[in-house]
Amino acid sequence: MKPSSSILTLLLLIAFASLRTIAFSQRPDPNTMTKEERDAYFAKLREASVADHRKMMETLKIDSIRRGANGNDPNAPNAANYDESKANPFPDLPDPLTLKNGVKVISAKSWWAQRRPEIVEDFDREIYGRQPSKTPKVEWEIISTEKEAYEGIPVITKKLVGHVDNSAYPQVSVDIQLTLSTPANANAPVPVIMEFGFIRPSWFPQNPVPPGPTWQQQVLEKGWGYASLIPTSIQPDNGAGLTEGIIGLVNKGQPRKPDDWGALRAWAWGASRALDYFETDKSVDAKRVGIEGHSRYGKATAVAMAYDDRFAIAYISSCGEGGAKINRRNYGEIIENVAGAGEYHWMAGNFIKYAGPLNGGDLPVDGHHLIALCAPRPVFIGTGDKGDGWVDAKGQFLAAVHAGPVYRLLGKRDLGTTEFPALETTLISGDIGFRQHSGGHTPGPNWPTFLTFAEKYFK
Repeated sequence: MKPSSSILTLLLLIAFASLRTIAFSQRPDPNTMTKEERDAYFAKLREASVADHRKMMETLKIDSIRRGANGNDPNAPNAANYDESKANPFPDLPDPLTLKNGVKVISAKSWWAQRRPEIVEDFDREIYGRQPSKTPKVEWEIISTEKEAYEGIPVITKKLVGHVDNSAYPQVSVDIQLTLSTPANANAPVPVIMEFGFIRPSWFPQNPVPPGPTWQQQVLEKGWGYASLIPTSIQPDNGAGLTEGIIGLVNKGQPRKPDDWGALRAWAWGASRALDYFETDKSVDAKRVGIEGHSRYGKATAVAMAYDDRFAIAYISSCGEGGAKINRRNYGEIIENVAGAGEYHWMAGNFIKYAGPLNGGDLPVDGHHLIALCAPRPVFIGTGDKGDGWVDAKGQFLAAVHAGPVYRLLGKRDLGTTEFPALETTLISGDIGFRQHSGGHTPGPNWPTFLTFAEKYFK
């Protein structure tokens, strides 16, 4: 098995979307660039990312790190593992309900006052990085408001830009892109599902439209609204951009420290700023805002849900390594991939250590802790089958299972089983949901299940 063509397509799209925020000497219009110009620009991005990665390794006093898994060549020495019998080199998981001093947490009060802060500190220091205690204010501007129809359903669509105050460092500008559509005939504030989205360049081949209603249409048919937040307008998706975006703005263009926040935490920060806006919009029921993201944006969704308890529900789709899965497993993508020069910018610099002098067994927290931080709010974890082995469906299921004790402690229901279910099995009777569809690396087939899950809480 190997990363599907849809994953590779997404990687290219996201990388290109990041170009507009990178401060190289020239910022060509992506719609006017030739293929040769694009290839040269990508090469420049990779070179700058590798250089920044090397500097972080020097800061950490690491000479080298282990190679990541090769998902494209099954005969390579470092070929990705898809054999479940070899998937658990570090089977002992740290207990989400045991304090560092070895004392078991047996009350909700102890969870909130003691154990949860311990887990957050570990994620801040070692995994996702610390969000600065003070971040710039965001002023939201409504660029346009239009009455239109989406698949025959009347909606009011607002296009917004969140201008981030850059008076402390004018060399970096951050303008967050957000679109909100709500039913035109609503007579009260409505729930909203917001996705981490991206803008497909006009020159890029368009994917065939899948059969059936889009997720936006499915949301509207329930009387809810939908929104799209562009994460690369918050923080570029490459190491070359770490001195740009919100991270570069707060750091005043200087390189990160090992425990500074990475792109996942920055994108989650942007999602929270969108939620700030929703709290001011009379068409939105800000107490019933859900968040969804797929692949790397599935990781960002899990982080946003974990760190901001104002989000009511999350659909975490195919998040894979570095997200809401058991990251110490050896199946598909592994720690060494995420810690490498192509993906390290998602995480704190300290995360690189776990591909060098340390390993997965040294992780103080794992994916089940991330899901536990979402408790007691409902979380739905979706994944695919064909072409989606890279993100380790079973690893995501196991993270959901091992977050269950925290949900139970807080008076909620766990996943309901510890046995990995057959394909297309729907598990949504509890407050943690899970489903693996057969459609590959896409969130599409699981949208109806998620919306049925969400309806229990949004009625």
